[in-house]
Amino acid sequence: MATVPWDGAIPELLREHLGAAVLDTHLYVDQPFAVLTLAAMLPALELLHAEADFDYLVDITAVDYPKRECRFDLVYIVYSHSRNQRVRLKAQVPANQKPLSAVPIFLGANWLEREVFDMFGIEFAGHPNLTRILMPDEWSGFPLRKDYGIIQMDNTWVKNNLGIESGQ
Repeated sequence: MATVPWDGAIPELLREHLGAAVLDTHLYVDQPFAVLTLAAMLPALELLHAEADFDYLVDITAVDYPKRECRFDLVYIVYSHSRNQRVRLKAQVPANQKPLSAVPIFLGANWLEREVFDMFGIEFAGHPNLTRILMPDEWSGFPLRKDYGIIQMDNTWVKNNLGIESGQ
């Protein structure tokens, strides 16, 4: 990934308040992102919301690296209407760790965290209602994990609920 250093008010604000927990700040195709420790993610979201007017949580997603010790990258995208600026925040998450819920900071995190849970199996500590949102409640597995093959779809669910054999 070809990146260039990202300098300016936002990276300075993050470093001033979070210190060594800010592992990197770069631009990729003119899009700013910061790599943080997982423990710094919520403080960074609170800081950007309160001090830099990032008032909208655009998305939360994840990337699965099944062979890596910290299996997932968790990515938050925030936007400031007054600045007309978007920032990505990224942190690594071990498979067995539960990141804290961002719902107390951004109410919209409720459904976004449910989607990440549903697709990747990442549980968010303190989430008010962490249940499936896209897949049926009875579904087994997490479809966006790289070890969940496309042919591995839940054949039992398809047969029981659709009355057909899977076409996979």
